[in-house]
Amino acid sequence: MNDRANGSSSAPSSAPSDRDRAPNEGAAARKGSAAAPRSAAFYDMDGTLVSTNLVHSFLFMASNDASIPRSLAKTGLGLLKLPAFAVVDQFSRLRFNEMLFRGYAGLFEDQLLELSEEHFEKVLEPNIFPGAYELTEHAKQRGLRQVIVSGSLDFMVAPLARHLGIDDIITNRLEFRDGVATGNLLKPIMAGANKARFIQEYAREHGLDLLESYGYSDSYSDYAMLAVVGRPAAVNPDARLRRAAEELSWPVLDVR
Repeated sequence: MNDRANGSSSAPSSAPSDRDRAPNEGAAARKGSAAAPRSAAFYDMDGTLVSTNLVHSFLFMASNDASIPRSLAKTGLGLLKLPAFAVVDQFSRLRFNEMLFRGYAGLFEDQLLELSEEHFEKVLEPNIFPGAYELTEHAKQRGLRQVIVSGSLDFMVAPLARHLGIDDIITNRLEFRDGVATGNLLKPIMAGANKARFIQEYAREHGLDLLESYGYSDSYSDYAMLAVVGRPAAVNPDARLRRAAEELSWPVLDVR
């Protein structure tokens, strides 16, 4: 098993290797020194910063497989599974992630890393919400440490973090053996309510005050992530999250 990102046990990519680390993260911040910001802004990615989702990313990677027969097979199978993905996601974000990422089995690590930049240019960048730039710029002006917390994969999220000037990423990671993806995620798996635990452990590691920190997400599946910070906001919220935000007097933002 190629455990490429041996960070803290709390967050899959909170302390990634130099290759995976989002830019702008200085040594002082990594050590949680006094120079580091005391509070942070934690962002979900899909639906919050960009209009795409994990399925879009998977289909892009599958359709660009170096093996044409395998590319056609994975893309076709992925399209056939779309209804199943939607149903599973309603019941368990964890099971949805495991089911989706099994489709990466057999893909080569070096090709995935190479495609990650193209994936950003063709899939993510054109679909960044206009208000996402304003949101991250305001956080930067307030001196907040900025972190993307996503069920997506480290090498897919890193280019977006660099583009937006975000300091760090907490993401899922694929397991590789001999440079080939097994289709399994390295544990602990980032999904749903687990995000809250990852954020708490990340905050302890970096000396952050969660009561003074911000959280942004579009989905009710991230309710726990929002509830663990003192300044949560629902961004482009689904119906359940909108109701919860209104009941709790959380800000509701539209960055589309």
